[in-house]
Amino acid sequence: MTSTIDWNYFISTQGRKFTPSAIRGLFPLEQIPGMVSLLAGKPNPATFPFSSISVALKPIIPSDPVETLVVESEALTEGLQYGPTAGLGGLIKWLEQLQVIRHKREKDASWRVSVGSGSQDLINKAMMALVNDGDTILLESPVYSGTLGLLEPMPCELIEIPTDTAGISADALEDTLENWNTKYPGKRFPKLLYTIPTGSNPTGCSSPLARKEKILALARKHNLLILEDDAYAFLHFNPEQQAPSYIELEARDGGETGRVIRFDSMSKILSSGMRIGFLTGPKELVDVVDLITANTNLQPSSTTQAIVLVLLNKWGHDGFLAHTRRVADFYLEKRDMFERVAHKHLDGLATWVSPDAGMFLYIDLHITKEGSQGDSSELISTTAVKKGVLAVPGKGFSPNGSISSFVRVSFSLATEEDAELAFSRLAECVREARGNRRIIF
Repeated sequence: MTSTIDWNYFISTQGRKFTPSAIRGLFPLEQIPGMVSLLAGKPNPATFPFSSISVALKPIIPSDPVETLVVESEALTEGLQYGPTAGLGGLIKWLEQLQVIRHKREKDASWRVSVGSGSQDLINKAMMALVNDGDTILLESPVYSGTLGLLEPMPCELIEIPTDTAGISADALEDTLENWNTKYPGKRFPKLLYTIPTGSNPTGCSSPLARKEKILALARKHNLLILEDDAYAFLHFNPEQQAPSYIELEARDGGETGRVIRFDSMSKILSSGMRIGFLTGPKELVDVVDLITANTNLQPSSTTQAIVLVLLNKWGHDGFLAHTRRVADFYLEKRDMFERVAHKHLDGLATWVSPDAGMFLYIDLHITKEGSQGDSSELISTTAVKKGVLAVPGKGFSPNGSISSFVRVSFSLATEEDAELAFSRLAECVREARGNRRIIF
């Protein structure tokens, strides 16, 4: 595996300004045998009021006894103390081995893992490290609203690459790149492509192997980095049909590596409140992300990392992957129930693609009588709220704020009773809209 990437081209001016913390930059030296450290203002653990942290695990089989995990002794001290910027050493090693197993990436010095306060924290820092004033960023569209929220204040321009039922369109990307000067005269050629390849939020669609291979080839040809936001990777409903990740594909042919920056999340499979995500990518970039962390929020929470590490060490990698399979099966049952009820109430009034991962339906509401595209924003923000149903209008997932007849609904928490009420109310909204000329476009 080789890398010919010029990181002087990719790292932003802002990213270059971050320097090692005067204190945290010296933390690794504390590990030298015999070193007496008077370095950091770490509180003395004797003052911590906790003697242990106990966590009760739900039994896999309901009739089995409840099992308790305990964080104590040195693990507790480490978990309650200031810790390494990139994450606890034991957790980093566990996650790197997970990537070796899951994505078939031999561990070498070219890539590493860094833990963040959720994957969005790491996405934000990666963008800070890579985006200059006046840059253009390629985004699949529609795209996760949280990513739009962090990018919109940045002094860059967002260029939409449309998606279809197989995720981001490789043909549209190729056309954009090959005809850049004609389509976007005077605009800076992009360096970054952001995509959610598995269970895309909001559409629920996933990119197959052939699509990913073409996208990767285009990234290599046009000197792009791929930001692979794969928060729903463990929630694929048919794992035997799940395409290899971009970070796996770039190393398959023995060619150039280092173009893929991957973001994973524990939020959907362990706990969203623990705020643990992890970044896997080329050392040159991950080092800059860690510099940003060291100079902003110092580190991800050591305490939640310590709790997760005890659990992961108990499970092992096979046990962890078995757990993710059970979680995916749970959401598959939710999806099937949700769609069954949606068809009951919305057939003839809306259409959608059945998601193959994640926790959303992205529904195209047939708001207008004549079939022209309607705007779901008013319908959802006014009529639907009055009728007692909340959802996200499709406009919120558009990089350039264009109107959309779509609406995103989540089945993660919904009971069948919730689904019945919500979809019957949503159907009433659509019927009213089709008869109300004021919101026909």
